[in-house]
Amino acid sequence: MPDYPLTDREIEALLGGEGEGAPASGLWEVIVKYGGDITPVEASLGITAELLGDSFAILTLPPGQIPRLYDFMEIEYVELPKDVSLTLRESMSQACITPVQSGRYHLRGQGVIVGTIDSGIDYTHPDFINENGESRVLFLWDQSGTGQPPPGFNRGVEYTGAQLTAALQSGQPYSVIPPMDSVGHGTAVAGIAAGNGRASGGLELGAAPEAGLVVVRLGEAGRGTSARTTDIMRALKYITDKAAALNMPVAVNLSFGTNNGSHGGGSLFEAYINSVAGQWKTVIVAATGNEGFAGHHFSGQLSTGQTIDASFAISGGQNSVYLALWKQFADTFDLELIAPGGQSTGILRPETPLTQTRLQGAPVVVHYGRPSFYNLGQEVFIQIRGDGAPIPQGVWRLLITGRQVVEGSFHIWLPTIDEVGADTAFLRPDPYTTLTLPATAEKVISVGGYNAAINAPADFSGRGGVVGIKPDLVAPAVGILAPMAGGGYDTFTGTSMAAPFVTGASALMMEWGIVRANDHYLYGQRVKAFLQRSASRLPGVAYPNPIWGYGALCLRAAMETLAEYNR
Repeated sequence: MPDYPLTDREIEALLGGEGEGAPASGLWEVIVKYGGDITPVEASLGITAELLGDSFAILTLPPGQIPRLYDFMEIEYVELPKDVSLTLRESMSQACITPVQSGRYHLRGQGVIVGTIDSGIDYTHPDFINENGESRVLFLWDQSGTGQPPPGFNRGVEYTGAQLTAALQSGQPYSVIPPMDSVGHGTAVAGIAAGNGRASGGLELGAAPEAGLVVVRLGEAGRGTSARTTDIMRALKYITDKAAALNMPVAVNLSFGTNNGSHGGGSLFEAYINSVAGQWKTVIVAATGNEGFAGHHFSGQLSTGQTIDASFAISGGQNSVYLALWKQFADTFDLELIAPGGQSTGILRPETPLTQTRLQGAPVVVHYGRPSFYNLGQEVFIQIRGDGAPIPQGVWRLLITGRQVVEGSFHIWLPTIDEVGADTAFLRPDPYTTLTLPATAEKVISVGGYNAAINAPADFSGRGGVVGIKPDLVAPAVGILAPMAGGGYDTFTGTSMAAPFVTGASALMMEWGIVRANDHYLYGQRVKAFLQRSASRLPGVAYPNPIWGYGALCLRAAMETLAEYNR
């Protein structure tokens, strides 16, 4: 979003009227960083801010009021939310978790919370019910439901553990509390992190089978299972506030992601996650996404006068496709977009920051952004939308010309594979720098995936490349046995299933350190540091690297290192 006031027409054009950030209600959400007291902003606009702590807030307001935010000295920065999407054993022994659950350490997650921010949970699955019939879910916030929302939030419905237990013991639980995971993704994630294995007679244990669960079902009424970055921000505050109120350490799992960002940590979304990671006794774990070989990243090195062709194919049936181009603000790039039939936008220049046009009947918006105090780079955001019909399929050409170039490197991302599939892709993609946000945030533990059966990286796993070393480590991600919504177990593949191994392992580490008083400060970056130091590494491979990070998760080795350091 530009750092100058927008007209109503420009706002509508920028995101196509029904694009990212526009809830089903017609009101829009924005993320703001503010200083001092935000009350004057609320009073003047007639709204109530959702305060997320540390000067972050979410404002929900009509689109015509968004430009007014720039008139308030209290507002330091404004960011539109992004849509996020799902990213999907051989056994726990591959991650060295099984020996820690018994024997010398006998860690099971007691006194620790595992938080999941996902598609919900099948609260009737035996793996989330204690032997006495009580629900293991301490709190469940259905953001898309209707009823009494949690204190401090303005939508959704909250269920307590007592309410869930009463529903379970009623004999007809869904007549009391409706099903809470129509997708099944969140149930699998929660099971890997913290399932107690009751449906398998105790054979298929999750990593932290005695941890308490705080679950957020993402979304909003009218949007189905889709979610935005603002939904994740709300969920993080909710879970960490619950953990602090209960005086329990918490490990939070995030298996949603987006390609819409710089991938360098420079957004309010990532800044907020870093802020939460530094609060309370918290570990945040994020999957790196399944974009490794999706063909959704293009990179180039441009010189003055040179033109690079970043052609991409759009498959049939697509209604919305964006391209997020990130470059150094010091460089001046001109663009031209050409549709499959040859119709062109003409030369697009940064002197005209917003261009609205049509190519073969499809509305196209091109916006040159400006740097912020969070990011030195410049985003050029291109959105192609259907207009009563799908976007024309075929090869679209994006020509990038360096007019005045100082540094010259740039990156472009298409939406994730979960949004547009594998057939919408660049013709000459770059498999590196393919982690999805928020795995790019500095203070999360970013988890890629590998095939534990053959000890090889999973080709779909998102790879690092822009800044720092990401992922932080990898965990099993292929053919993972996990609880299935509706009962029983099924196999799942994807980095979404790798992340909860690390989430559960982090919960066990915090049980040993904080609950058992062996290391009172074992949370946040300290947990990441011990996991990185003790990761399993292959001979002949240089570490850290953008595929393996610091190596594969090995909790047993981490515990041995911790015990040595805490003698």
